[in-house]
Amino acid sequence: MSAAPVKFAYWVPNVSGGLVTSKIEQRTDWGYDYNRELAVLAENNGFDYALSQVRYMASYGAEYQHESTSFSLALLLATQRLKVIAAVHPGLWHPGVLAKLGATADHLSNGRFAVNVVSGWFKGEFTALGEPWLEHDERYRRSEEFIRVLRRIWTEDHAELAGDFYRLRDFTLKPKPLNTPERPHPEIFQGGNSTAARQMAGRVSDWYFSNGKDFDGVVEQIADVRASAEQAGRRAPKFGLNAFLIARDTEAEARDTLREIVAQADSEAVEGFGAAVKQAGPSTADGKGMWQDSGFEDLVQYNDGFRTGLVGTPEQIAERIVAYKRLGVDLFLLGFLHYHEEVEYFGKRVLPLVRELEAHLPDPRDESVPAPA
Repeated sequence: MSAAPVKFAYWVPNVSGGLVTSKIEQRTDWGYDYNRELAVLAENNGFDYALSQVRYMASYGAEYQHESTSFSLALLLATQRLKVIAAVHPGLWHPGVLAKLGATADHLSNGRFAVNVVSGWFKGEFTALGEPWLEHDERYRRSEEFIRVLRRIWTEDHAELAGDFYRLRDFTLKPKPLNTPERPHPEIFQGGNSTAARQMAGRVSDWYFSNGKDFDGVVEQIADVRASAEQAGRRAPKFGLNAFLIARDTEAEARDTLREIVAQADSEAVEGFGAAVKQAGPSTADGKGMWQDSGFEDLVQYNDGFRTGLVGTPEQIAERIVAYKRLGVDLFLLGFLHYHEEVEYFGKRVLPLVRELEAHLPDPRDESVPAPA
């Protein structure tokens, strides 16, 4: 458990269709004006980060989509404190080109740019663009090398690297990103639930994003990532957990909202998405991976966000968030049904309760904290 307050990020709805693949009303818009207002609202209601999604073509309820890096920069310029994470795909980006873009974005935002390296789940995007689709573990090998190149360019002059996927020959980037007391270069996030993803996170990443998980799932993943980091002789990455948050004045209201989301699910889109991602687990060497055991209801929120269980009253949700923090979760990546209203509700009703509960937690340096029942 970290002594630092738990942080909060939100999924930027820069992709049409909202954060659930359902025909239920979602008072959320994928356009810039809506998202600019949302970013300001979020940073004024306790959010530390925003994550811009990446889709390159229409798929599974996401008919329209804004590109993640340019959209992230626009949000950075519209805000004062919010850090914005741009999702990118190795194989569709060269790390040297991204390093240049990231350095410029970092200067323009006074050190608030970050990147999320996505190894890829949607084969159709790669094949439609004429790019090779690698086997699962090879995609993570490429992502690891991508991150090594990115960090080397951001921190070294005359960078050299002879890899299987990328090569640097006496490359120097100027200006480099800002080097601040908080971070020596833009923070590097990654996702993935597979063994390859966990091992890669321990070796190279600053942050590890997990799909939605219950307490046992979080304990298992954190242990694996920390073991990988220890083996690599480096500090373990911080841990972020995906969750779809439904906070209502009563538990019954919150549960009814969840039931309605699932009841009105776009079955064709959910099943299409499920078919596209199910190969992620079985294609790994040990059969572990994202969406490996996700059922229909889980896939209605396409990163298993319901599994984290942040559904109920502000008090119930705050207690569950702090229980996850006790296990080692440093950040929650949240999605909402109606963003503007619910982000403000979160800031006013849920976050103060989280901070109050955190203030009563034991100092992690004093004792070992048991897992919640």
